[in-house]
Amino acid sequence: MTEKPQRTARLPDGTEVPALGQGTWHMGERGSDRRAEAEALRLGLDLGMSLIDTAEMYADGGAEEVVREAIAGRREEAFLVSKVYPQNASRARMARSLEASLRRMGVETIDLYLLHWRGGVPLAETVEAFGRLVEAGKIRRWGVSNLDVDDLEELGAALPDCATDQVLYNLEARGPEYDLLPFCRDHRMPVMAYSPVGQGGRLLRSPALREVAARHGTGPAAIALAFTLRWEGIIAIPKAADPAHVRQNAAARDIVLTEEDLRALDAAFPPPRRKQALAML
Repeated sequence: MTEKPQRTARLPDGTEVPALGQGTWHMGERGSDRRAEAEALRLGLDLGMSLIDTAEMYADGGAEEVVREAIAGRREEAFLVSKVYPQNASRARMARSLEASLRRMGVETIDLYLLHWRGGVPLAETVEAFGRLVEAGKIRRWGVSNLDVDDLEELGAALPDCATDQVLYNLEARGPEYDLLPFCRDHRMPVMAYSPVGQGGRLLRSPALREVAARHGTGPAAIALAFTLRWEGIIAIPKAADPAHVRQNAAARDIVLTEEDLRALDAAFPPPRRKQALAML
């Protein structure tokens, strides 16, 4: 029996977003590349990958400026996600940090604002600051990134309002399957998978991944994405800066991995059998 690809994910407030979005890490680092990067994001919008993830950290705001160019005249098509530095996630600093992100993206509201990772500011204070921004209409919802199960449990009564947890998840980093994915599924919170095709190309050189890709007549990146998308409640946000890669990513939505495929991938990348520390990049 094969599994049907999940093409959308439902946030806790009922909003549906594409299960396959677009990342922007490393975009905006070189001015000469920004036009091509924005064009790649616009192509992704054309292909239905309307969720765009960025952060104030990426290229010191440069990635948010690329997003501004990409969504010019198309704001209503895009579901914008950005992230706040942990040192800026306080009552005193978050609003100012958000205003800078809004200005760089040329928008009045961010659809989803995330704590990039946990720092020295108490989570309760960060949640309070998020709440003020929601009430002010500056953000529509909030979430977290790089938080493990114990961190999410610490949110307590605020947990139902947390829209997502964005974590490193791919074939080489399967630790979340042991406890984080089930926890989030039980709380109807989708997990956003960053670096779903790995970093540096090592994952894509895997013989097992290439063998499965050959059976489907596609490339290894599409299989890596199809692997993450096989789970309900997963949003994958690969970064692609050229049209060919954008189209390859989009094609992953139609791939159905067979039991033979999954056995081969499990053999090469064994699923976790015990709790693992949450990996981060």
